[in-house]
Amino acid sequence: MVTKNQIKLVVSLKQKKYRSQHRLFVVEGEKVVNELLQAGAKPFKVFVDDAVLMGKFKDADVVPSKILKQMSSLTRPNGVLGVFYMTESQKDIVDDWVVVLDAVRDPGNLGTIIRLCDWFGVTQLVCSPDTVDCYNPKVLQATMGSIARVNIVYVDLEDYLQKTNLPIYGAYMEGKPVYEADLAKKGVLVMGNEAKGISDEVGQFVTKRISIPQFGAATAESLNVATATAILLNDIRR
Repeated sequence: MVTKNQIKLVVSLKQKKYRSQHRLFVVEGEKVVNELLQAGAKPFKVFVDDAVLMGKFKDADVVPSKILKQMSSLTRPNGVLGVFYMTESQKDIVDDWVVVLDAVRDPGNLGTIIRLCDWFGVTQLVCSPDTVDCYNPKVLQATMGSIARVNIVYVDLEDYLQKTNLPIYGAYMEGKPVYEADLAKKGVLVMGNEAKGISDEVGQFVTKRISIPQFGAATAESLNVATATAILLNDIRR
């Protein structure tokens, strides 16, 4: 049986300050909740609005649909809501490819990039402090559970990049075509803000500028940052 305090807590987690305060976050949907459980994420509570689903989730609480809708961030709740403990990020510099995000603001982009890191075996994602919160509900929906398998840290990028011995590749419109670049077996890939690209402060540490070339009569101004990350990671891992 869900209590008023539990409802109040879950609703409060829609805001970043309360997520940080309680070290908890919310995900919704049977598939995503299952993905996190299978990946070893520690659940605080799982709520379902259908007694049939209860057997699929150990110790789940059945709640009325109207209560789950009140707790949900979705316009149409899908019947399963999980509250999980945040994991402690490892801040060690990984000796492999690392993706670095400089002020990526769109939740969908960040969620997709987290999923891409999971797909391409990139275990470390380093974000600037002004990158969108990885526990934002829209980010979590886009990750489809991959957040449990990617170590995400928020740090000062200038300090981080200054300390690494890995080659640092930055995505630029005027960079060398990635298909012609001599890519290392391990390194750092920096992706910039959706509108402004990589900042000058971060760009000073980039050792090699790479780009995705246009073909034919293409007139698009630029690629979405998540799409660009997918193309670059594919070539890096090829």
